[in-house]
Amino acid sequence: MFSTADSVKGQGVGSAYNELMNLLKTRLHGEFQVTVNKYSRVDVTHYHTINPTYYLSTFLPGRGRKIGYVHFLPETLEGSLKIPQPFRSIFYKYVIAFYKRMDHIVVVNPTFIPKLVAYGIPAERVTYIPNFVSRKEFYPVDHDRQVALRQQYGYDTKRFTVLGIGQIQERKGLFDFIKLAKNNPAIQFVWAGGFSFGRMTDGYAALKKVVDDPPANLSFPGIVDRDKLVDYYNMADLFLLPSFNELFPMSVLEAFSTGTPVLLRDLDLYQAIIAGDYQPAKDYEEMNQQLHDLPQNPTAMEHWHQQSLAAAERYSEAHLAEIWRQFYQQQAKVR
Repeated sequence: MFSTADSVKGQGVGSAYNELMNLLKTRLHGEFQVTVNKYSRVDVTHYHTINPTYYLSTFLPGRGRKIGYVHFLPETLEGSLKIPQPFRSIFYKYVIAFYKRMDHIVVVNPTFIPKLVAYGIPAERVTYIPNFVSRKEFYPVDHDRQVALRQQYGYDTKRFTVLGIGQIQERKGLFDFIKLAKNNPAIQFVWAGGFSFGRMTDGYAALKKVVDDPPANLSFPGIVDRDKLVDYYNMADLFLLPSFNELFPMSVLEAFSTGTPVLLRDLDLYQAIIAGDYQPAKDYEEMNQQLHDLPQNPTAMEHWHQQSLAAAERYSEAHLAEIWRQFYQQQAKVR
């Protein structure tokens, strides 16, 4: 394994990497000899991040089968980071050059396969393996525990509560989330996450202004440690992610695993992986309407609660452990 994915707190790439490492240490323990960021002779090298030093290492002997993990493409970085020209164009070309250096690519969303083909990477060199989360770390609780958690963290125990999780950046739809809070004062809104990349974040100045002085019903607790995130999901009545661009958000899987009903901006890429598992909304107006309707509709809320739990089963550790076992074994045999 080569990765610096967990060096920046509060980003999904790090969560996905840590989940896979935990899987190898637990369910696949003893089946593979795993090293991290060590230059030794191996059968398979799995690159989780695209560091320049990792790119250079692909030219060294002993790398074995080179596997690249695609968590983003150039177009998915728009609205995330503010990179001035000509550096943006250079960086985007580097991203694709890195992927092309790989013997095989793993994508977390199948809609990325034709996009990689358009960049010149053959489809037969790409495999779709979805993200997953640990059911031991993300689990549902009963109503009494939900109330206790709200009391512990200082939130109203009776108000309908909407949770968003992720980096604070324009791409995540934060401006819509803020607008929804302003226009729905009876609802309690919480966004757990921060400016993981500081002033490089797209929309930083305008978002920082709101974070420092939010509406009374909107809370920004900052980047929450991963072992505490389960509390935030379980405090919420509804998980809302208004992102304009995603791959396979870890936050959605975490919400599923806690049984929290999910409301998403209805992106095309979700249709390929979780269609029917969430309440869709095409734009701000539909999200706002759902926030008027869902708190008054316990039948719908129970339906989406059950859909979350069903989705969590499909993206369970047990299921993904077998997929990763077969994938690594197959790649090790290819010379």
